[in-house]
Amino acid sequence: MRVAKSRTISPLDPAAAEPFYRQIYDRFRGAIASGLLKPGDRIPSARVLATELGLARGTIETAYALLAAEGYIQARGQAGTVVTPGLRLQAPVAGTVRRPGSRVATTSFRPDSILPFQMGLPALDAFPRKVWARLGARCVRAMQPPDMVHPPVCGLPNLRGEIATYLQVSRGIDCSPSQVFVTSGYRHSMELIAHALLKAGDRVWLENPGYPPTRELLRLMRMTAVPVAVDGEGMIVADGLKSAPRARAAVVTPGHQSPLCVSLSLPRRLALLDWAARIGSWIVEDDYDGEYRYVSRPLPALKSLDRDGRVLYAGTFSKVLFPGIRLAYLVVPETQVERFEQVSQAFAGGSPQLSQALVAAFMREGHFARHVQRMRKLYAERREATAAGLESVLGKHVRIDPQPGGMHLILRLQGKRSDRRLVARMHEEGLYGEALTDWFVGGKGASALLLNFTNIDSRRTAEGLARRLLKLM
Repeated sequence: MRVAKSRTISPLDPAAAEPFYRQIYDRFRGAIASGLLKPGDRIPSARVLATELGLARGTIETAYALLAAEGYIQARGQAGTVVTPGLRLQAPVAGTVRRPGSRVATTSFRPDSILPFQMGLPALDAFPRKVWARLGARCVRAMQPPDMVHPPVCGLPNLRGEIATYLQVSRGIDCSPSQVFVTSGYRHSMELIAHALLKAGDRVWLENPGYPPTRELLRLMRMTAVPVAVDGEGMIVADGLKSAPRARAAVVTPGHQSPLCVSLSLPRRLALLDWAARIGSWIVEDDYDGEYRYVSRPLPALKSLDRDGRVLYAGTFSKVLFPGIRLAYLVVPETQVERFEQVSQAFAGGSPQLSQALVAAFMREGHFARHVQRMRKLYAERREATAAGLESVLGKHVRIDPQPGGMHLILRLQGKRSDRRLVARMHEEGLYGEALTDWFVGGKGASALLLNFTNIDSRRTAEGLARRLLKLM
């Protein structure tokens, strides 16, 4: 059996927009397609290749997992990993292969990659994959014919029950399982709300700065976004009352304002609830990472103060587990359960039942709560290490905001640097960042970088990345 060497693939490009795992995938696939690697050839182990290339082993394993999923390679235990025997490939059509560094338009606000500082990603290296695999195997073995039909459009009853119990204990939300609707993500939750409670032409308060995809969702649904300024106490409710006192809804992130990470103060929470009750408007509480507060215990949800049934609570598993699970949930007022059931029957196809069963088991056996506790401690450590590493290198050029929680840092750029231009250069050099000005309506706001810290494992790593960032400044 011929053994392929790492030099079989062309060198990796650290300046490419493509992440390393994708470059490795493309190079092996190209080598197989061109005949450089033949069926039956053994390829280097992930450990060996990681050592030779100076990369994390998980990066190599991700590339190999893609190749195996598409049938290019096969793992053969102690015999190693080989190019799939008998593999027959057609010659590639010119112009169809994505090359490293090519700029491909994305349809998502967040890319499907793993880059340094990438927003929206939890600590993927710390996820309990062994526990997850064991539960997954058990769920698969327990599958019966009734589990293989169309999934319930409102969500698996077991998962809805586990979510309701978790929210009661951790977020102070008193709800029944029937009020919990399982969705495929924040956008799906917002789509259900729009179909059930809103209509074209409605005005909706949005935080400014605020999560850009929400503005785009409202635009596509022909609703009018009303930007409401944010200060150190969260959304300035008084400004919303001046701009659009009879708005149909408000979308807020009261736990950690997205992206400034400030918390909505109690007086403003009460003012917002009073406005919704008086006008008959709706409040959408996007609690995307409320579990991660480091200066004290997580704050109770705004929904826990709702006595008039005007708050819809949107949560997600993406930030606690991993984005690829594509599961989120929406808690609706009891009076609206029937309406949301009707809308779900019409517009929802239901999330995969196996995934829901797996998450339900993960929660039922206590793994979910333990994982949140571990991540809260880990993120506090990584936040401190990342901030210290960045400040030691970039201290003269940036100021890092003090924040009580969240999963990212805000680096205020000193002088007249453009955060958008810097972010564009970061992407060209294989780093990720988001420009704070992109989160403001009209793009007018303070210049700052938004950098995720959850996958930065040490101060040393942060300092190395900071030196790369300094060169771009």
